[in-house]
Amino acid sequence: MTAAMLYASTRGGAPLLTAGHAIAQGLAPDGGLYVPVALPNLPLASFDGAETLPEVAERFLTPFFVGCELASRLREICNDAFNFPLALRELPPRDGGHQSVLELFHGPTAAFKDFGARFLAASMERLPHAKGQRSTILVATSGDTGGAVAAAFHGRPWARVVVLFPKGLVSPRQEKQLTCWDDNVQALAVRGTFDDCQRMVKEAFAEEALRERYALTSANSINLGRLLPQATYYAWASLQYWRRHGRRPGFIIPSGNLGNSMACLWAKAVGLPIGPVLLAHNANRTVPDFLATGEWLPRTSTATLASAMDVGNPSNMERLRTLHPALDSLRSAVRATVTDDAAIQQHIVAERALHGEVFCPHTAVAADAWAQLSPTERAQDWVWVATAHAAKFPETVEPLVGPVDVPPALAHLLELPSHSTEVAATLAALRGALEAGAAAASSTVGQ
Repeated sequence: MTAAMLYASTRGGAPLLTAGHAIAQGLAPDGGLYVPVALPNLPLASFDGAETLPEVAERFLTPFFVGCELASRLREICNDAFNFPLALRELPPRDGGHQSVLELFHGPTAAFKDFGARFLAASMERLPHAKGQRSTILVATSGDTGGAVAAAFHGRPWARVVVLFPKGLVSPRQEKQLTCWDDNVQALAVRGTFDDCQRMVKEAFAEEALRERYALTSANSINLGRLLPQATYYAWASLQYWRRHGRRPGFIIPSGNLGNSMACLWAKAVGLPIGPVLLAHNANRTVPDFLATGEWLPRTSTATLASAMDVGNPSNMERLRTLHPALDSLRSAVRATVTDDAAIQQHIVAERALHGEVFCPHTAVAADAWAQLSPTERAQDWVWVATAHAAKFPETVEPLVGPVDVPPALAHLLELPSHSTEVAATLAALRGALEAGAAAASSTVGQ
């Protein structure tokens, strides 16, 4: 009989759990993030015949769910979650190299966060829930995560979603996606930065009485159920590229809280045909500076045009350093670049002129990271990860390239009324909002 796949906290002070229990708990009791005790090995032959994302995802995720109550339902979870398209498009060659774009913005909220959020919701739907008690999904967002989580959990009677976003530091269209839901979704505009929002969520989990009273769980990429499904599109894309060209592409990943980057590195570590991994950062340079100096110095986040990446203290660095504890090993696994707002604008204009592609500011950061490579490196195979649709950022994109068509799903959300509550950047304010939201809720689990 195959041994169960178990997950440990990055801080080593929590019991080992199966995938389902780790997903339900979100953050480990010791404040750490759950990681596999040992990563599986997945030969490429194990994906023979798997073409669609749900097919690849089921085969990729199966060893991660061994011994878990969700294992027998993995196929239906993948089919439910990944019911929208993605695309790997090749760009015209330049500088002797081959560039492709992995489009992850065709989901209901036009951002890559839809993959993880919908998988998390589909998984939690199939976990047992305490009778009479709702699970409270806490999520801090720098832009796209909150909207995707709200959309994925909206209308599910067993769940209540509380979204914390930094007031005035997300784009107007992102804010609309965070605040248009009402019903079982509560949006909190925090007077602070994304890092304040993230800190408040972690502090809530650290308070045992609060965690138990509201059955707290997390929907940020600190939750295993968000990160594992993100690894599946790297599995799919690398297999697609390998089958077309017989080569391992590198991936250039717009990076903020490092969940997307960590997912790619897990996919590579288990055996998918992935080449070098380049972390593309905006002016928030905590990770690039760490790789350069070896000194970890989290800092207050800086507001940029690529707002979803404005993170000064990325949580998933704990997972990254667990995978590569030695600095030399980490430096061999990833590189990182820094891009300023002027370069973001420059690449939005340049890519439109070169091949008619309109990039969002975050994808433009990936384009600039590629431009910073040496001529020899640019001549290799690279996949730029396109994390969001440009229509989510009209204030930045349209003055540069003109009107951008709005996807129908996004257009529908923009027509809905907004609801949010402004709060201070403190645990006490969050505690009060949780209490007020619970008192206002009229439905319970099972209704």
